[in-house]
Amino acid sequence: MKAILVDDESLALRDLERQIKKTGQLDVIGTFQDGESALAAASEHIPDIAFLDIDMPELSGMELAELLQNRLPSIDIVFVTGYEEYAVKAFELNALDYIVKPVLQERLLRTLTRLVHRPPPAVTASEATTGMIKCFQYLHFDIAKPGTIQWRTTRAQELFAYLVHRRLHPVRKDVLIELLWPETDAHKGYTQLYTAIYQIRKMLRTIGLPIRIVSSDNGYRVDLNGMKLDIEEWERGLQDAPPVSRDTISHHITLSDQYQGDYLIDHDYSWADGERERLRTLWYHHAVALGNVLVENERLADAVLLYSRVQSLFPNAEELYFILMKLYDQCKDWVSVEKQYAALHKMMSEEFDAEPLPHISAWHHEWKKSRKQYGSEYFGDTAPALG
Repeated sequence: MKAILVDDESLALRDLERQIKKTGQLDVIGTFQDGESALAAASEHIPDIAFLDIDMPELSGMELAELLQNRLPSIDIVFVTGYEEYAVKAFELNALDYIVKPVLQERLLRTLTRLVHRPPPAVTASEATTGMIKCFQYLHFDIAKPGTIQWRTTRAQELFAYLVHRRLHPVRKDVLIELLWPETDAHKGYTQLYTAIYQIRKMLRTIGLPIRIVSSDNGYRVDLNGMKLDIEEWERGLQDAPPVSRDTISHHITLSDQYQGDYLIDHDYSWADGERERLRTLWYHHAVALGNVLVENERLADAVLLYSRVQSLFPNAEELYFILMKLYDQCKDWVSVEKQYAALHKMMSEEFDAEPLPHISAWHHEWKKSRKQYGSEYFGDTAPALG
């Protein structure tokens, strides 16, 4: 394996070279005291690994690592630092990506051993391109050989999620720092950002995903590089679907089931609120349109299941309780009619300090007088209000 070493301190650089040569595991093809020279040499000689001092003038180790990875996506980085204040916190994640000065032979050997004997990617590139990034409910990957995805930090995970969220546009670095590290000063903010980008790239490479984090002078964007995104696939399916009818019910049930939970809801990212509500509303109107056709075609059990799910996602939509009351009445499930009305009464009292709408109370009153009247209620063609 070919290695380059970069440190602005000549004594530290010579010591690191001496320690690495003693191991006999790496071929040191260049030592450099500035990042620009190292970058030029790396582009020509294609090293497998770079040992970078973090704290260097002009071009820091973090910045150099990013530039190297842009040009050589498969290069491995080992950071070398004499400062434990923030570097150790940033890199002590699996004791592979940093070494604290002075470099000890035992510590260096441990890093090289882990680097050489690390497991192969969980999936091949061809397998990964058939997979999918999933954002319904929570961020995860659906790939041919699933395994546990180990995010180094929650901030790295959120950064990746945000770049996917803004996938059509590059995002400025200062915007990312303000979003994810608002209380951090500029210098440490950039260090945290470069660290998180490095962690994401390494994780993607480790599990064999083709996704790329592309950087420019002042920002980043994500290139999915052939991988699909569940929310895009679902929305495209919704747009291309034929109208809901007796003959297309099965197709639309499948579409409805693909909505497996609100967008990134488990992570509670405030920046996802707008997209979450947009997708929720799309699904709601589709589900209600499907529900109407199910009722019209007397597929009452399917309608109950669908409207129950809609109600679980929109628990404050009063008309959904009424729809389910009438459905249970048609199914002659009297107990569930009463349970729905009681749940509605409780929800209105707790959430709005109010009684159910008069027309619902009137229907319930008449229903209690005579349970023989069922099956003829009108469900309407428009979606109930979401409020």
